[in-house]
Amino acid sequence: MTDRTASNKAQSDTNKAQSSQNGASGQKVVSADEGSTLQTLTNLWPYIWPSNRPDLKKRVLLAIAALVVAKFVTVLSPYFFAWASDALTGSTAGLPPYLVAPVMLVLAYNLARVLAVAFNQLRDALFARVGQHAVRQLSILTFRHLHQLSLRFHLSRRTGGLSRVIERGVKGIESIVRFTILNGIPTILEFAIMAAVISYQFGFSYLVIVTLMIVAYVWFTIKASNWRIAIRREMNQSDTDANSRAIDSLLNFETVKYFGNEDMEARRFDVSMARYEKAATKTWTSLAWLNLGQTVILVIGMAACMVLSARAVMAGEQTIGDFVLINALLMQISIPLNFIGFLYREIRQGLADIESMFDLLGVPTEIEDKPDAQPLKAVEGRIQFQNVYFHYDVDRPILKGVDFEVPAGKSVAIVGPSGAGKSTISRLLFRFYDATGGGVLIDGQDVRDVTQKSVRGAIGMVPQDTVLFNDTIAYNIRYGRPDATDDEIREAARMAQIHDFIEALPQGYDTEVGERGLKLSGGEKQRVAIARTILKAPPILILDEATSALDTHTEREIQTALDQVSRNRTTLVIAHRLSTVVNADQIIVLKDGEIAERGTHSELLEAGGLYASMWTRQREADEAEERLRAAKESDDMGIVTRGPKADTTFS
Repeated sequence: MTDRTASNKAQSDTNKAQSSQNGASGQKVVSADEGSTLQTLTNLWPYIWPSNRPDLKKRVLLAIAALVVAKFVTVLSPYFFAWASDALTGSTAGLPPYLVAPVMLVLAYNLARVLAVAFNQLRDALFARVGQHAVRQLSILTFRHLHQLSLRFHLSRRTGGLSRVIERGVKGIESIVRFTILNGIPTILEFAIMAAVISYQFGFSYLVIVTLMIVAYVWFTIKASNWRIAIRREMNQSDTDANSRAIDSLLNFETVKYFGNEDMEARRFDVSMARYEKAATKTWTSLAWLNLGQTVILVIGMAACMVLSARAVMAGEQTIGDFVLINALLMQISIPLNFIGFLYREIRQGLADIESMFDLLGVPTEIEDKPDAQPLKAVEGRIQFQNVYFHYDVDRPILKGVDFEVPAGKSVAIVGPSGAGKSTISRLLFRFYDATGGGVLIDGQDVRDVTQKSVRGAIGMVPQDTVLFNDTIAYNIRYGRPDATDDEIREAARMAQIHDFIEALPQGYDTEVGERGLKLSGGEKQRVAIARTILKAPPILILDEATSALDTHTEREIQTALDQVSRNRTTLVIAHRLSTVVNADQIIVLKDGEIAERGTHSELLEAGGLYASMWTRQREADEAEERLRAAKESDDMGIVTRGPKADTTFS
């Protein structure tokens, strides 16, 4: 290994270690078990109080003002109820004359309740945009991070499970933002005011009872909620697994039908749903026990205070209004207490829901641009693989010292047996992975020293399995260059020899291609991919077994379009069918990750080595296929001609 390679590997290892420590988002990753709500709020605060959005900051301040007013009005309303009770019993001593009329007090009580609700709703309305802004920013952060993760990560993930993790994570973030900021702070404020009022109005003994009730309530809620977190996580895992199986099955709809395995797929899905059913039942059952325990604690505390007040009324120390007031205040304090329990449960469950999302944000980006990375300069398209080594697993090397060059404007084909490392070469060139030894260069610039965006912008790809977006044909062609005009799209389609086919469709370029392009045939999808690459107009072109999945007739038609696309471009052809590479300027034969042979088509045939034997086998297979086709066509024609003779004979 060269000094440069060792240095690059050391730098890569350092970057990975730092990424693992800091997390992709630069924030501490929080677990529902070990993380604190305060830490989560610290991470979320920049999105709730964005430095570049003074309009949102103003909304936060107005929402806080509304919630403070709402809580003071909420505390005041029980007094009107108590005064009305005293007025009805004739105990009006010490009350202002304009408040003596019971009807006015009743109206004031109900008006206070309306105002409390009005200010709470105003708070929610003001904060709605702030909360949704935070959800949006965190969602796009996660989405961008997923696109920055390596191909290795995505090959090992289930798309259905990943989408459900993001969905639940977004909802979890919304819950935490809403319940902590919108409801947590006002609940604590309301409780503090209520406690102060009870202490002032009724004395220290009442405050002690209320405090003990609150402490017991909070302790029980925390214990029970922590127990329920494990159940919630089990339910989430079952839900993710069921969703993954459902999406995987639907994406492979045709395969399921080919083998008649609908019942098997339903059983697999039902196994996951059965686990979800069991976990969900536990969740709701545990919630019932939690609610019952909380109610018992509240009732005991309220009963103790009301007994004290009843005895005080009997002793003439309090009025009926005081008895009504303590009951109303305790009922009022039970609302924030109930909400504290609900708040804690929702935050804990929200943390459980976003735990996987935080885990995603904590996954280090395997391939990163260097801090001083610059775009590729003066791209002509010369490709160099200099003594390249690569492995996915240390115990299983893929490339072993591969060394070759593709001059600008020339074509080089990579052929070899399956598993020789052909497709790995294209992935290293695109920098989906970094070489573990040696270097990959474009125009003398190591792809690890320049930006990934500029590398991928200089390369066009026509893959073996073209997967299209579930959108129109025009959208899929325009994907090569999003700012392209309609005329440029049509010209690219003409060059790819698919324009006439598209125009013949009822909706033309606005035709929907379906999930993964399944409404188009293999040849049609390949032509769309070719048109997309033509529109991109890259100096470097990679054809990764672009025709291996097509029949011989379609392959020849596609090959004509590919020859036109690759003209005057640096072209790297990764091929399975050797008939597609006979005109390449150089052919490289890979075997077990090493270059076994190289040369032109004729030179390699004369050498009589691995390439020659592969050529002979493929020619024999092609000839056998042609004989079978000719025999079938002849047989079909024979059936047609024998029909009339048979009729004549029988007549």
